[in-house]
Amino acid sequence: MTETTETKSTETEETKTETKSFYSDKLKRAVHLLLFRRGKMPGAKDWELKEKLGKNYEQVLEQLNQLLSELDLEIKKVKETQTGEITPQGVLLEEARYQVILRGTLGLKEAKMIGWRVDNLAALSASLAYLVSKQGKAPREDIEKLLAHKFGRWKASTLVDIFLRTGYLEEDDAGVIGLGWRTNSEVDLRALMTKMAEAKL
Repeated sequence: MTETTETKSTETEETKTETKSFYSDKLKRAVHLLLFRRGKMPGAKDWELKEKLGKNYEQVLEQLNQLLSELDLEIKKVKETQTGEITPQGVLLEEARYQVILRGTLGLKEAKMIGWRVDNLAALSASLAYLVSKQGKAPREDIEKLLAHKFGRWKASTLVDIFLRTGYLEEDDAGVIGLGWRTNSEVDLRALMTKMAEAKL
């Protein structure tokens, strides 16, 4: 009787260890997919995560999110425009990407440390606020004209190029500027508009 109980206990412990190791491997794989850039954009798409982590990939991401929260980070699901691209398995790409972003906010000193000038941050904020007021789209010349009042025409054009290159803005073939993928994933637009409104009071 005692041997049977000990055997069952050992089997249970082995099962728990195997399960823990299984999820540990999936968490590591998820970190690699989300943090290491493989193309122009960081993060991973739905179909990539499902392919590498299995059907329960969302549960794996939930567990990873709990670990990242202790580091002031979080996983965010960002909708993308349909690209029409097809996976190697012939499946149309999902219109969503998972990315790891900062949970809190950066202070001015921290922003400077990662290369952002205060005036550039002000220009970006003004550009985003203007786009939001225009339902997310506006001609490039309108954005440059807005910034030129404060920074001059030459710098206004340079700033727009910087924001496009860093992914906070995007531009189509017609020269229309829209909110970029980094704005959609990193910026709290509602909070930005509130602060911009308060600054005008």
